[in-house]
Amino acid sequence: MRYGAAGAHPDCVTWYGATRHSPQDEGGAVPGVVNGGRVPGELSLVLAQAAVSAVEAADGYAGGVYLRSGNPELLRLAVLAGLPGRLFRPWWRMHVNRPFPVCESYRSHRSILLPDAEEAMRRFPQLMAGLPFPFGSLFVPIGGGHEKFGVLAVLRPATPGRPVSPAHRHSLQQVARQLGSDLAELAGEGAQVVWDGEPVPVQLPSALSPPVRIGHFEWDLDTGAVEADAELCAILATEPERFGGTIDALTALLAPEDVCGLCAVARGAAGSPGPVVRRLRLRGPDGRTNLLELSSRPRPPGDDAAGHLTGFLVDLGAGAVVAEAADRLPRGIFSLDRLGRITYVNDLAEELLDRARADLLGRVLWEVLPWFGHPAYDDDHRAALLSHDPVHFLVRRATDDWLSVSLYPGHDGVTVTLAATDPAYTPGSVVTPGVGIGSPADRASALYRPVALAIALTEAVTARQVSVVVTEELLPAFGGRQLAIYLLNERHLYLAWETGFPKGFLDRFDGVSLAAHLPGVETLTTGRPIFFESMQHLAAAYPGIPLDADVGARAFLPLIASGRPVGSCILGFDHPRGFSPEERTVLTALAGLIAQSLRRAQRYDTESALARGLQNALLPHRLPVLEHVDTAGRYLAGTQGMDVGGDWYDVIETERGLALVIGDVQGHGVAAAATMGQLRSAVRAFALSGHAPQEVVSGTNRLLIDLDPGQIASCCYVVLDPATGRTQAVRAGHPQPLLRHPDRTTEVLDLPGGIVLGVAPRASYPVSDLLLDPGATLALFTDGLVEHAGTDIDLGIERLRSTIERADLPSLADMADLVIREAKQEPDRPDDIALLLAARWDPA
Repeated sequence: MRYGAAGAHPDCVTWYGATRHSPQDEGGAVPGVVNGGRVPGELSLVLAQAAVSAVEAADGYAGGVYLRSGNPELLRLAVLAGLPGRLFRPWWRMHVNRPFPVCESYRSHRSILLPDAEEAMRRFPQLMAGLPFPFGSLFVPIGGGHEKFGVLAVLRPATPGRPVSPAHRHSLQQVARQLGSDLAELAGEGAQVVWDGEPVPVQLPSALSPPVRIGHFEWDLDTGAVEADAELCAILATEPERFGGTIDALTALLAPEDVCGLCAVARGAAGSPGPVVRRLRLRGPDGRTNLLELSSRPRPPGDDAAGHLTGFLVDLGAGAVVAEAADRLPRGIFSLDRLGRITYVNDLAEELLDRARADLLGRVLWEVLPWFGHPAYDDDHRAALLSHDPVHFLVRRATDDWLSVSLYPGHDGVTVTLAATDPAYTPGSVVTPGVGIGSPADRASALYRPVALAIALTEAVTARQVSVVVTEELLPAFGGRQLAIYLLNERHLYLAWETGFPKGFLDRFDGVSLAAHLPGVETLTTGRPIFFESMQHLAAAYPGIPLDADVGARAFLPLIASGRPVGSCILGFDHPRGFSPEERTVLTALAGLIAQSLRRAQRYDTESALARGLQNALLPHRLPVLEHVDTAGRYLAGTQGMDVGGDWYDVIETERGLALVIGDVQGHGVAAAATMGQLRSAVRAFALSGHAPQEVVSGTNRLLIDLDPGQIASCCYVVLDPATGRTQAVRAGHPQPLLRHPDRTTEVLDLPGGIVLGVAPRASYPVSDLLLDPGATLALFTDGLVEHAGTDIDLGIERLRSTIERADLPSLADMADLVIREAKQEPDRPDDIALLLAARWDPA
C-alpha cells in the first residue's frame, strides 16, 4: 500500500503493532473493527491510510472515503478524517442518484474538483444549501478493474479564481488508484468491500512545524566541566566540536539575562542535601523559549563537594501554549483538536465551564458538556471547521446564564474563548431544550433547509421519489424519526409512504374518510398544521386514538397546492419537544413545497401511465414463430425520471424474407411513444408492400419529416432469408449490430449507413449484404444498452460483445434475459433499452 503519506513507511501494513488481518478478521458489531475490539481491521485500516494520504496530497484539512453499501443505491461514509462525525451525520449516507458531487463522481467515475464555494454553488447548489461555508472540495472515484468501490473526498481551503492545480489532482488520483487496487485485492481474498455502519473517526497528523528536541548535559560543579550532547549543541546553534566543554562555554551561548538565573538555580540545587529538580525557561538563539530542567544527585552525609548536576534542555518546537500566559487573560480559553476533543483549559475557562480541568481534558466537548452540543450551535461549529474563519455566538449554560463564545480555527484544531454575558437578545431555540428555531444559527438553518428541500424536490418526478426526498431531507433537518404521507383520492386519504412507524400500525388509517375525527384528516380539511409536544397531548385532544408510542411529539401538516388539497404529512419524534413559532412557519412552508411536488408527480404519473400503456400496446407482444429462425426481443425502461422512451423493435414476415427492425425516437414521454408507434406502423406498411430495404428506410425518413419536423430517430432494418441465410441490412444513424458466429466468436459488424431519420428528405441509405450461417446469431440493440455516463461507448459495446460471446445458454430467450439482467446492474440508466436477437439454425 504505497500512498506516500508523510512519515509513513510505504509498505506499512500495521496499525500500532497490529499485524495485517485476513478478511475473516473483520467482525464484531462495528464495521472495520477486529473482533469487536479497538484495533482496526484491514478494511478500515486501508481506508484510513488512504484518507490521511489524500488530505496531505491535496493540502487539505479533512477528508474521508465513501464506500458502497449492502444497498446498491446507497453510499456510506466509511472513514472521516479531521472532522467530528457527530456534526456531519446528515452526510453519512448518500443515495447514488442524488445531485451531490460524491454521487456524481461515483456514477460517472470522474473526478469532481470544486476549488471554492462559488463553483460548488453553480454545479451542486444542494450541497451548499446544507453547508453554506467557503471551502474547497475534491472528489475522486475509487475503482478496481470493472468494479466501482466508492469515492475519496478531501476538504481544503477555498481558492477563489484559481482552479485545482494539476499536481494536486494527479497526487489525489494516485491515492485513489492505489486504494482501488488495495480494495480489489481485499475483494479477491474474499473480503466484503462494503460499509453498512457508522464512519470510523481518524485523527490527522499535525501541521508541519519544528520538531520537539531534547538536549542533555552533565555539569561537574567542582571543575566547571560540562559534557553536552550533539542535540544540545544543535538547540543552541553551535557545532559539537566547537563547544568548549565548560560552563563558561555553555553560558556564552545563552542570553545575558538568563545566565544569572541559571547559576542561581544551579547553586540552590547543588546546596540541597537531597535530590532536587528545578526548571526555568531560557531563550534560544532563534528567540523561541526553551525549557531547562536541572536535577542534582544526593550527596553522602559529610560530603562537602560542590556536586554534580544533570541538565535537559527541551526545544518545544513552534510555540506550545504557555499555561501561565493564558491564565492571566480575562477570558476563558480552551482548545479542541479537529475531532472535538479538549486539549487545553485555562483557569477561567475551568471556572466558566464549571468543570474541573481533569474532567475536561481529553474528552469530546459535546459529550462532557451536553449543553454545548445543542443542535442550535452545530452550524457554528461546522462553519469554523470548514471555513477557518472566526465564528461568534451565544451559548446558554446548564445554570441558565449565558456565555459569549468565539471560535478561532486552524489547521490542527480550534481555540475557543469564553466570557460571561447578559445578552439583550436570548435565542429562543435554546431557552428551553427541545424548542426549535430561534438562534442566529437556527435562522440560517431555517433559510437553507427550504432551499435544500426545494432543490432536491426539483429532481423528484414520481410520488415515490418525492417521498424519498422528504425522508432524506426533512427528517434529519428537524430530528424526526417517523414520516407518513397520505394522498387524497375521492374524499379519502390513502397511505402513500411511511417510514419509522411500527410495521402495520398505520394500516388502520389507510383509506379513512374526510369525515373521520383524526388529526391527519383535520389538518387537511382545516388547512391548519397541528402540533403536539407529546403523545399525552395528542391523546388528550383525540381520546381513544391508537398510539404507536407512549412518548414523542407529532406534527400534522396539510399538503395543499394552489388552494387544492393534495393530502397530509405526519412527522414523528422519539421524544417530547416544543415547536417554536419560527419552526412552525418553516414546516408549514415546506409542506407547501411538498404538496406542489406531489401534485406535479400525480400529473406525471398520469402521463407516464398513458405513455406506458401506449408503448406496451405498440410493442409486439408475440414474435412470429418460423422454421429455421428463432427471435427474442426485450425492452427495459430507463431509471432517470422513470419515463418511457421511443425505443422499439419488430419482426415482420415479408415476401422478401423475415424483416428485423429496431429503432430509437429521440425524447421521452407520450410524444416520443406516439412517434414511435407511427414509425413502427410506417416501417411495417412499407415492408409488407414488398419494398426493398433501402426503400423502406427512405420512405420512413420522408414520412417522419412530414409528420413531425424537427423530430429525429435512428433505425436498423434487416431482411433475412431463413432458408439460405442471405441477409440485407440498412442503417440510419443506429449502432452497428453484433454477429455471433457458430463457433461463438462475436464481432461488431462494420456496415455502412446513412444519417438519422428526420433530417434530410433525400438522404440515401446504402444496403449491406452478409451471410448468416446456421448456428449464427444477430444482435440488434439501441444505444441505451451500451452508453454509460462517463464511459466511452466503445467500452459498452465491448462489454455487450463479451457477454454474448461468453453466453452458453440453451435458448435465445435465455441469452436475451442474460443481457437485460446485466443491464439492470447499472443503477443509473438515463435511456431506455431495446434488444432484438435472431438466430438461424441448420435446415437439416
